[in-house]
Amino acid sequence: MAPEQPQALAELKPAAQLPWLRRLFARLLEHGLNRLRVQHRESWFHGHLLGQRDGHADGVRDGLERGRAEGYEAGRQVLVIRDTRPDTAAVPGQDDNLFDDWRLPISADLKKRFKADVAQRLPAESQPSAAQWKLIFSDTPSTCVVAGAGAGKSTSLVLRILLLRHYLGYELDAMTVVTFTRESRKDFIKRLLQVFALWQINLQPVKARELVRTFHSRILPLVRSLPGFGQLRAFETLGNDMLAGSEAQADSNPFELRLNEAQRQQLNQCYSALLKDSPRFAELIATLRREALQLKPLDPEHPDVQKRVQVTQLAAQRDEELCDVIEDLWFAAGAWPIAGIEPCRETVDVRGSRFHVHGRLEGLDAWVVLGFDPGESAQYQRPGAKLAVRAEWAVKRTLLQAFCDKPLIWLDNYAMARRLAASLAGDAVAGPGFEYKVKGELAAAPLLDAFVGAANFIENLGLEVNPAVAAMSFPSGDSDALFFEALALYWKALEAHLLDQSPPVMTYNRMFALFGENNEENLRLLPDPLLRPLAHLMIDEFQDVSPQIVSWLRASLREIRRRGPAMHSGRTAAHASLLCVGDDWQSIYGWRGSSPKYFMEFVKAFPSPANTRVMLVDNFRCQQQVIDAAEHLVKGTPAIAGKKARASGPAAELPGSPVKVFDRDEAALAETLREHYARGESVMMLYRKGSDRALMIDHLQGVLQAEAALPAEQRRLRQLTYHSAKGLQADAVFMLGDCHYLTSSPYKNQVYRQAGLGRPGDAQPFDTAQKEEVQRLAYVAVTRAISHCYWHVEAANGEAAGVPRASSQVDGRQAFFEDLRGQ
Repeated sequence: MAPEQPQALAELKPAAQLPWLRRLFARLLEHGLNRLRVQHRESWFHGHLLGQRDGHADGVRDGLERGRAEGYEAGRQVLVIRDTRPDTAAVPGQDDNLFDDWRLPISADLKKRFKADVAQRLPAESQPSAAQWKLIFSDTPSTCVVAGAGAGKSTSLVLRILLLRHYLGYELDAMTVVTFTRESRKDFIKRLLQVFALWQINLQPVKARELVRTFHSRILPLVRSLPGFGQLRAFETLGNDMLAGSEAQADSNPFELRLNEAQRQQLNQCYSALLKDSPRFAELIATLRREALQLKPLDPEHPDVQKRVQVTQLAAQRDEELCDVIEDLWFAAGAWPIAGIEPCRETVDVRGSRFHVHGRLEGLDAWVVLGFDPGESAQYQRPGAKLAVRAEWAVKRTLLQAFCDKPLIWLDNYAMARRLAASLAGDAVAGPGFEYKVKGELAAAPLLDAFVGAANFIENLGLEVNPAVAAMSFPSGDSDALFFEALALYWKALEAHLLDQSPPVMTYNRMFALFGENNEENLRLLPDPLLRPLAHLMIDEFQDVSPQIVSWLRASLREIRRRGPAMHSGRTAAHASLLCVGDDWQSIYGWRGSSPKYFMEFVKAFPSPANTRVMLVDNFRCQQQVIDAAEHLVKGTPAIAGKKARASGPAAELPGSPVKVFDRDEAALAETLREHYARGESVMMLYRKGSDRALMIDHLQGVLQAEAALPAEQRRLRQLTYHSAKGLQADAVFMLGDCHYLTSSPYKNQVYRQAGLGRPGDAQPFDTAQKEEVQRLAYVAVTRAISHCYWHVEAANGEAAGVPRASSQVDGRQAFFEDLRGQ
């Protein structure tokens, strides 16, 4: 039988209180039953249930309190150690800055002391303006100074060097000041020595020359430090024996190269060897020679043709006799016959009439006609003839150009023939012996000169010749395609040829490329003392820097930062800095490969943790109307925003005089020039083309004679091209010739795009840049004037009609212009 189950807990009630006799009896009975270990089941269950209820309540209460405390503590610990890291691995960011994040230690007390010293030692007119003080005291790693014409930047730079050396204790061998030309370098060194002397600092001239450099003189020692290149010579300075072995040989314009005989000898030797070793090069040269020498076709509708076609039959009747006269002149000059040209008197057809040739160029299937040398008398005539031989020959040339369908080579003069003869005879020092005109160039040049010019332009843009040529394309039949294929073969051979010389020879462009951004590992080979002068750079005329040099500068600054504090151990000058001064309105060397882009986009080109921009708008040279006229000429060109110059200092007190523009008249120009010269003023005669200078000699004879009798320091007339006048000034400036862009360069447009220059989507970025540059060139010329400027321009006709001209920006309605053209 199953045990009896207890009542439910809810049915139990507390027992009633017993009387005391019953309680006594129950207690005695309890003791007896306990001894007998007797158990009352219902009582057990009743007590168990009551205890369970109370115990459960107490347990829940106790457990809840204890659990809350323990849970809070456990929860708190979980919050403290929770792992919030991302699931993916962390990747550091890339620091592209060229400089450490540091500042020059220029305190307020130092500024106050330096300003007081400058006020005491420099004259009142040389005291810096607020903007110039900002330049001098710039403490950021990079500084861009926009300094217009006449802004007094040179004095500011000198004071900046004084601050670094004398007040901050920076070592001079940690600094370099870069100027662009030999003359500007001399002027800056002179000013530096003068200012340091005012502070009783004995700066030795040799130390000043080591501090103030050109880019070329700074790159040369870097290359000479490499094994095997200790005696390296620069190709650009070959033949300059007076400066050989000296770094001063590099103090020239970084884009200028005029070939001398020593350089030509190397070019011709390489040409001769390559001609023998490369059948493809020989084939290209033969085709280019034929293209270059061949008489260029002339439109039969051309006015000259229409005028002379009427005498075709008459000219043919006298042609054989005319050929005899010309041939006799060449024979007497020792210029005929020519080895490699077979003499013959074949005839060619011109509108049914027969004209004679003098020979046939072997291997090219081209007929040769001898021209009338310009050195012969223009009045020379055949017996009984009405016209001079020169005029008769001009008629024949025109008719052959318009109507002859045979390949004809026209030898214009004896010198041209001698060069061709030497080349055909295989003379190693003669070179190709013909000229070639690359499309877009203003004139033809000897072939190897054209090679050097094109290669220099490509390399100035920071490109390699072979890859650049490979990326070009030309229309079918365009001879420029053959020219650049030949250039690629020749340039590779030339660099190898130059390195094989003893001592080796290298172009400056190759030197810069060796230490540029594509070859940064080469910089790691340099010892600290060679790299240290590039640590604190101050560069003038920065708007004319080339992409090639920008690449070298960036690579050098990056290497200095990579080496870190160890490079500057034990020295006051640490880290690196760059201060660039320029004016994008004065960027006028784009045709050689420079670009204002790097100055206009300075912060992007030279990334830095902090940068300072200084605007020097005070013009201490020009009266205000000259400034306003010059700025009006460039208002249509892209420029740094916020530029508006004002006449300051003594220039602000000068009386205004508008820039006067005239139709070209050399005699009238000279008359006004003589008037200013007679008043004791300094005058500057500027030519757009160097050839114009000869036209003015007779008009300026009296002034030239007076100048020749004076010591050099007292002379008041300077004759210069617009480009070479940069940085100079005169009381009165006379400009002869307009500024215009006459051509278009297919190959330069292509390499410009390869170099990343120009605006996106512009198919002719170089042409666009040149159209803007002609306006800047006029700005440079006008701002040479202190008080007066006279501009004589030719009428827009013929080839120049419709092309961009700077004079088209002249606005006679403006008070700062007086347009007298047509009056």
